[in-house]
Amino acid sequence: MQSFKNSISASASALAISCAICGAANAEDVRRDEIVVTASPLERSIDETIIGTSVVDKEELARNFQNTVAETIAHEPGVSTTYFGAAASRPIIRGLGDDRIRVLDNGIGAIDASVTSPDHAVSIDPATADQVEIVRGTSMLLYGSSAAGGVVNVVSGRIPNEVPEDGFDLTGTVGVTTVDDGFDGSGAFDLKIGEVGGGAIVLHGDGFYREAEDYDIPGFAESARLRALEEAEEEEEGEEHEEEEEVFGTAENTFFETYGGSGGMSWIGENGFFGVSGTLIDSEYGLPGGHGHEEGEEEEEEGEEEEEGGFIDLQQRRIDFAGEYRFNGWLEKVKLRVGYADYEHAEFEGPGEIGTVFSNEGWEGRIELVNREREFLGGKLRGAQGVQLRFSEFSAIGEEAFVPPSDTSQYGFFALQEYSNGPWRIDLGGRYERTKQENIVAGVSREFDGFSVSGGVGYQATEDVFIGVNGFRTERAPSSTALFANGPHLATDAFEIGDVNLDEEVGAGVEGTIRYTTERLRLSLNGFYTSYQDFIILDETGDEEDGLPVFTFLQDDVDFRGFEAEAQAELFRSGGLGFFGDVGVDYVRATRDGGLDEDMPRIPPLSAVLGLEARHEYGDLRFEVEVVPDQDDVAAFELATDGYELINLYATIRPMGADSPFAVQLTATNLADQEARIHSSFLKDVLPLRGRNFRIAVSADF
Repeated sequence: MQSFKNSISASASALAISCAICGAANAEDVRRDEIVVTASPLERSIDETIIGTSVVDKEELARNFQNTVAETIAHEPGVSTTYFGAAASRPIIRGLGDDRIRVLDNGIGAIDASVTSPDHAVSIDPATADQVEIVRGTSMLLYGSSAAGGVVNVVSGRIPNEVPEDGFDLTGTVGVTTVDDGFDGSGAFDLKIGEVGGGAIVLHGDGFYREAEDYDIPGFAESARLRALEEAEEEEEGEEHEEEEEVFGTAENTFFETYGGSGGMSWIGENGFFGVSGTLIDSEYGLPGGHGHEEGEEEEEEGEEEEEGGFIDLQQRRIDFAGEYRFNGWLEKVKLRVGYADYEHAEFEGPGEIGTVFSNEGWEGRIELVNREREFLGGKLRGAQGVQLRFSEFSAIGEEAFVPPSDTSQYGFFALQEYSNGPWRIDLGGRYERTKQENIVAGVSREFDGFSVSGGVGYQATEDVFIGVNGFRTERAPSSTALFANGPHLATDAFEIGDVNLDEEVGAGVEGTIRYTTERLRLSLNGFYTSYQDFIILDETGDEEDGLPVFTFLQDDVDFRGFEAEAQAELFRSGGLGFFGDVGVDYVRATRDGGLDEDMPRIPPLSAVLGLEARHEYGDLRFEVEVVPDQDDVAAFELATDGYELINLYATIRPMGADSPFAVQLTATNLADQEARIHSSFLKDVLPLRGRNFRIAVSADF
């Protein structure tokens, strides 16, 4: 921990000194270009939001590209993952995950099975994304109680809303990786094909394909802490520990093959657009860490080969509709979005042996009415209101069907208002939501009424300094898993038992921010505190069922607090070459009240990313260090996790200058080949991150 603090202190000092001496150098503006946050119906830029919003643009997505959305954005302050191998990972924001974080596809939910288990992949792919928005604050109220912890909105152009500048756009990328003998390729196009009724018809198409073998790791698959614990248990039982049988050098069963694509078409006129798209995704990936598949001992004794590990075969077919129309009166525009998906995945115990089939068929729709800005009490008032509807039919059939077939229906009404007057800005939002969860097998149902509110105040103290504070109170209905689970869940190595009598989870919190922005320096600091009443927890009982520890869903009071801090600065400039530095630090602590002040499980530790970057019209070079100390604040039933430092190097070559349609990206991650484990992962003691990896990719943009 001390070395970590020294690293942060030294980096911050170096950054401050460099900024101070950059003097009269010609500055490149380190402030971000105006990036619009589409997750809000008011579509504000980042600098116009009071609190809690960040955007990962296309350049950052390409640099940090991974097989899942969560891993691709994991370097953002406050974001971690549920890491279940290279193919299955959901985002965690400020220590919150599962059904408290909504992952959206252009504003509509994923409609898959990812919230039921960490080994279930999110059916939204990052390959063709234009940007990813990480949203908190009043905008959370747009997306329901399952967005109480935040929203990750993946924005793509599957339904075009503007005409290509020259009538045709084409992009593509091809890459290879060394750590897993991986290959990835993706491409997209937009084509204007004609005009009808005073508007243009634009076609869109995109596709991607990726595959990889089991990835290399620096040492043992099991952590040193777990191996020591197992060795002590074997000695106590008089058994001899056989180290040569432990997995070393390769993370078994981490292969994947994923492909998909979409086709869309829009009519785009002067006052709006309307379009439709169809999307498919197919993925087959291994389930690492055993996943309960320990069969094979009897077969081996009879001379038969050991069965291959378990894997998932996933398919989703999806249709989306989107439209927007602008008016001249008090109503500025109407936005409509509807998505329908049919999802299914089969979990195989081995080749040809289906263990469980999960399916989810559902739809989600929303309509937003945006009011035109008007004069009010000497300032300007703007707002939006809308309706959201969701319905899904979920089922799990087979050996791991720990959740019975269930239907979920939800409708919500929401409203946002934004008032500005000189340096002051005020946001207010509210939502009413009705949720019904029904256990089809038992004929049991629960209905919940939720009321949530949020409000923020921002003050532009000077041209460079902005201060904001936001308060909220949310009510979240229990998920169908928390209510109805009853069976072995091998992904979490637990026998899970739900409680049909769970109440709504109520959270109340406050968040403050301060931003300092000049042409050469950008600083931001967010601090937050949230207190939950009746927080829904999967808690260990100490009992066993079917050889697995029993966990039950119960409720307790829980507090979350922490911060995120970021700094970006131009250090100096020489001719056409600019040098920049950046630091991002985040921390979250979560404790249960219950009279004991116990730590919550799988809470990410303090972490930091420090970067130095050189930029030129013919290319960029970035050196980065990710520092994560030990996580010793752990729950009673989990092991502490050792810290790590990862060294990464990124280079982009543009052979024809800044306007080059071609670029070559060279990436080297974990250069020191260090063992690293994600504390928020259920598999953190049996599955480390990848070892040293090199990736080369060639991209084109016409």
